[in-house]
Amino acid sequence: MTLGWQTVMEFTPSLVGCMISSGNHSFQMIRNSRECVINLPTTKLTDTVVGIGNTSGAEIDKFTEFGLTAEDAHEVGAPLIRECHASFECRLHDDALVEKYNFFIFEVVKAHVAASPKHPETLHYTGDGVFMVSGKIISRRSQFRPEML
Repeated sequence: MTLGWQTVMEFTPSLVGCMISSGNHSFQMIRNSRECVINLPTTKLTDTVVGIGNTSGAEIDKFTEFGLTAEDAHEVGAPLIRECHASFECRLHDDALVEKYNFFIFEVVKAHVAASPKHPETLHYTGDGVFMVSGKIISRRSQFRPEML
């Protein structure tokens, strides 16, 4: 499954909100298992991401079809994708908004991040077939009060 809209909601515990279409094969799988892995791709996987988004796991094995490597997760049953820069093992934390908005709130229970590159060009979908690439980092950490971080 590809995911077009997600947001960090909290740091402790680490919560991520995700909008998942009810027509998506993964929607019911997540409803049943109450867990998933969010994998963060880099730009070299752009065409693969589009291909995955244009197919259904109910019809094909996406790992085989797109040449991806499934790796066992430590805390959940869903697989990590070796080719992605980062993977976040998640358990469903709150499903109160699923019926009305298809909005799942997950707790990240284990994170995996590649050691390099330090600043990867990660891929982020902005909608309408357009992606944004992570880029320049602007830090103002020194201007924040510690309790406001």
